Amino acid sequence: MVGMSSIDIIRDGLGRVHELVPAVLEGMDAADLTWRPDPDSNPMGWLVWHLCRVEDGHVSELDGSEQVWTAGGWQSRFGLPYPPDSGGFGQTSEQVGQFDVGSELLIGYADAVAEQTGRVLDGLAEADLERIIDRRWDPPVTVAARLVSVVLDTAQHIGQAAYLKGLRERAKGTESGWHGYV
Repeated sequence: MVGMSSIDIIRDGLGRVHELVPAVLEGMDAADLTWRPDPDSNPMGWLVWHLCRVEDGHVSELDGSEQVWTAGGWQSRFGLPYPPDSGGFGQTSEQVGQFDVGSELLIGYADAVAEQTGRVLDGLAEADLERIIDRRWDPPVTVAARLVSVVLDTAQHIGQAAYLKGLRERAKGTESGWHGYV
């Protein structure tokens, strides 16, 4: 990582999360993606969708672009019974339980989000990282702080999804031996 810019480090962190998405979803069918170890847990598929929605929403704000979710027609393709701008924040357990999307669609959306994130990061200069984008917080949120938040949030959610994959495989007696990087 010698000689990497701050933007390169953010790109690397988000890239590592995106590398894990297909690996976590590999071999998981619809029942696996919606499985919850208890009625109030977030299922694996929902966690992957949510991490993509977090990245999509926050990164698109950095350059004022439309979210991939709507611009790419993903919201209609997913057909979720949520409001169009939903990203998983504040959902009830019942609403989370209505999530039912296959892995191919999730991977496609994750890929589209990763592409847009790459374009947005390509358009940033190091000086842009200090730009304030949200004054509702104390201290105000800079581009850098927002990007670090996205890296941390998405990394947590892919880790949660990987953990659920392991629990699900163990419950089914089909452990793949995959432990990922989390």
